[in-house]
Amino acid sequence: MNTIGHLFRLTTFGESHGIAIGGIIDGCPSQLKLDFGFIDSELQRRKTALGPNASQRREADTIEWLSGLMDGVTLGTPIAFMVRNEDCKPEDYEALKDVYRPSHADFTYERKYGIRDWRGGGRASARTTLPIVVAGAIAKQMLSEKGIQVAGAVTAMGDAEMARREGDTVGGTVECRITGVPAGLGEPMFCKYSAELAHAIFSIPAVKGFEVGDGFALAKMKGSEANDIFINKEGATATNHSGGIQGGISNGNDVIFRVAFKPIPSVGMGERHDVCALPRGVVIVEALAAMVTLDLSMRRNL
Repeated sequence: MNTIGHLFRLTTFGESHGIAIGGIIDGCPSQLKLDFGFIDSELQRRKTALGPNASQRREADTIEWLSGLMDGVTLGTPIAFMVRNEDCKPEDYEALKDVYRPSHADFTYERKYGIRDWRGGGRASARTTLPIVVAGAIAKQMLSEKGIQVAGAVTAMGDAEMARREGDTVGGTVECRITGVPAGLGEPMFCKYSAELAHAIFSIPAVKGFEVGDGFALAKMKGSEANDIFINKEGATATNHSGGIQGGISNGNDVIFRVAFKPIPSVGMGERHDVCALPRGVVIVEALAAMVTLDLSMRRNL
């Protein structure tokens, strides 16, 4: 499964040290004038080498648009794009060809496929999230026209500076809030809004936890404390413990969820890895949340 989405779909391709990373977006409507400046600014948010605690791999991340556009306007046909990998140093990983790095996907990929790309983790690398950000930027543009906004922020993180000095890494938590979501998004049973979000978010490398609304804290509450009491016939509630989703369907409140990132497993292996994934991970969380929300809204023809 290298494809996500039902009506608005993204298929990604490429490896960390391959020729290029890219994607194909299907289901994007015609006559949408893309905001290329916004797309580039979103890529800038996940870019490497932007600080002492980020990977010092230096990539231009220049998008080459291959199909689906004419004069910057969508044609309704598949939008194909790629970004060439320019700062590749596979020789840095040659000593690891026959070594399974702890908590990486080296062992599991080799067991699954009988072969693995040892150059920076190959397909398992965080580099493969770049196409998600591109598709997410387009989804955000389309959602904005519907009055829906997606915004994330780091809410907890270990001491990255100390970890960097010690040659170590840290994890943390990202919270994402989706505003302007109408009531009624989400399908019964197996395509619930919350389930679709979780499915998408867990595709991000290093993600190990997900909760909607008050999440695990609800397990410690009484029902009288956790209930979101209705205050009018339009569905407004006094609280939002449910995080804007009840029965797997949006209720009109802000959709709120949190994501737990584990520490990057590349400990003491030089400068070409992040000390913490969170600063660059926020835009990836937002992108997937936007894609899921857009896909569900398209299913309701909103």
